[in-house]
Amino acid sequence: MNFHNASFKAAYGTSAQLPASTQPEVSFAGRSNVGKSSLLNKLMYRKGLAKVSSTPGKTATVNFYDVDGQALVDLPGYGYAKVSKSELGRWSDLIEGYFNQDRQFALVVSLIDIRHEPSALDRHMVQFLQDAELPFAIALTKADKMSKQQAMKQLSMIRKALNTPKEVPYVVTSAEKGTGIEELRRLIADALGA
Repeated sequence: MNFHNASFKAAYGTSAQLPASTQPEVSFAGRSNVGKSSLLNKLMYRKGLAKVSSTPGKTATVNFYDVDGQALVDLPGYGYAKVSKSELGRWSDLIEGYFNQDRQFALVVSLIDIRHEPSALDRHMVQFLQDAELPFAIALTKADKMSKQQAMKQLSMIRKALNTPKEVPYVVTSAEKGTGIEELRRLIADALGA
């Protein structure tokens, strides 16, 4: 699977607008300021394909990308308080609407900031993925902000806190330094059988 061959396909603002799922999809979910857009850009070898902003909560739509004929889906960040209640409601409807549809979920990458204990929303998302029996992996972001030793300590704390089954992969990543990006690409390609 050639991650260099990536393009933006479409963005949808309501779950009713989402097109039917015609191929396996790898989707990305995480808090608003977890660094999702930066990670996606790093994965796809692009600077500005996924819009990065210093203001968290920039992704307010479900964005579809085509990567070498495969579908990558960027979901709106959750848990950002500085938007109106109605906007928060729309985001949550959009995320839930996406997951409630009959889609071909190849893998859901749940992004969690390695520097902090998983938030209630992070735990809720991971629990939801487990309950729905969706294939998922945890990408721990912003590992460049700490030493390797600290990162390993945080990884084990987060793994314990989330209490996921043993087979759930955890990848320590940094969009800044490229840490874990190859491992994540392999996981995605394997999940898509590409």
